[in-house]
Amino acid sequence: MFKANIYITLRESILDPKGKASHHALKNLGYDKVEKVRIGKFIEMDIDASSESEAKEIAQESCQKLLANEVMENYRIELVKE
Repeated sequence: MFKANIYITLRESILDPKGKASHHALKNLGYDKVEKVRIGKFIEMDIDASSESEAKEIAQESCQKLLANEVMENYRIELVKE
C-alpha cells in the first residue's frame, strides 16, 4: 500500500486570482513581508500497488487524465510506503 501526496499548482504564466486576493487580504491584516501568494490543490490517494513504480504510474495517469489540467497546471507526486 502506498500513499500518493499530489501537489497541483497553477503554472507561473497563469493568473491566480485567488492567490492575488489572499495576498491583498494578508497585506490588509498587516503581513507586509508576504511577497506573493499562489493557491493550489493537495490530493491524497491511497494506492494498493505491488511496487513503487506501479503506484507512481497510477498516480501519474490519474493526474494526466483527471486531477490536473496540464495546459494550466503543474503537479508533483510524492509517494510514501505504508
